[in-house]
Amino acid sequence: MFAYQIHKNETEAVVMLEGDFDIDSGEMLEEDILPVVSEYDQVRLNFGEIYFVDSSGIGLIIRMVDELREGGRSVKIEQIRPEVMEVFELLQIREILGEEVFE
Repeated sequence: MFAYQIHKNETEAVVMLEGDFDIDSGEMLEEDILPVVSEYDQVRLNFGEIYFVDSSGIGLIIRMVDELREGGRSVKIEQIRPEVMEVFELLQIREILGEEVFE
């Protein structure tokens, strides 16, 4: 199951993600989250409560970060759990998105 909360201020949106980040998350990400956070200069994706990411979830992350950056947004991914970071490292997500995305 996937859930989220968005905390906003004048310039920043912080997306608190929870659950499994997989193909089932895609529709919610594209239809609910991306349109809201696209209005902010800075976007932080908090992965502190994400326990599982599969290949479709990785694709969603890459697409979302790319879309936001193409729109001139600053994107940070933070508080990544060790088991999720292991997947990111195996797939070289830091190299794909750039070190500056990760806190």
